[in-house]
Amino acid sequence: MHTFAKITATEAKLFLRTPVWAVFGTLLPAGILLGVGFIPSMSKPSEATGGHRFIELWVPSVIVMSIAMLALQAIPAAVATYREQGVLRRLSTTPAHPANLLGAQLVVHAAVAVAGIAVTMVVSSAVFDVPMPRHPVTFAVTLLLGIVSVFALGLIAGAIARTSKSANVIALLAFFPIMFFGGVYLPRPLLPRVLQRISDYIPPGAQPLQDAWVGTGVQPLQLAVLAAFAVVGTALAVKVFRWE
Repeated sequence: MHTFAKITATEAKLFLRTPVWAVFGTLLPAGILLGVGFIPSMSKPSEATGGHRFIELWVPSVIVMSIAMLALQAIPAAVATYREQGVLRRLSTTPAHPANLLGAQLVVHAAVAVAGIAVTMVVSSAVFDVPMPRHPVTFAVTLLLGIVSVFALGLIAGAIARTSKSANVIALLAFFPIMFFGGVYLPRPLLPRVLQRISDYIPPGAQPLQDAWVGTGVQPLQLAVLAAFAVVGTALAVKVFRWE
């Protein structure tokens, strides 16, 4: 635990030395929400959304974008860059376990994702009068599982890629489907029914996040699937990781 804490503290310091991702991860989702939220149709209740305003159901999609951006763009590039620069080779001569490095990357980037999500929630409430999640505990559990499940995919990409470019290519295989099924490109209520059902179980859980938000209740199977993605994905990232 002491080793993990030291590595995490070091990674946090290195991350903040070039705070581009910190700024983007914290402010960009809220900025996009503001840009889209002022479209008149987003503020009108619709039968397609069960009487909810589109903006109310789009906030979880912005959360999906916040998680995917850091998990599938920032983390793979960071780990692969360490490999390119020989940092991992030097770490391999220390007692540090790969799980410590990967876990530190997850903690640092997840903290930025949570900060961005918090800013987005505050902005959505203050500017568009979007109510806070009606089931806050369920929302928090779903969010935690969703973050770890998607970040695990980013860790896998970083663990197997030899260069930052190849890491980004590998991560994009998951990035675009997650963004699509998460309703970032097109509001989920407008997707065909079969795609909506598939997206119910795609990390980071746009549908259970939405259900917890509006208070309709989250299905246990959805949480179980997210937990499986989180546990299996993280274990696989550690398994396939190579220092060189």
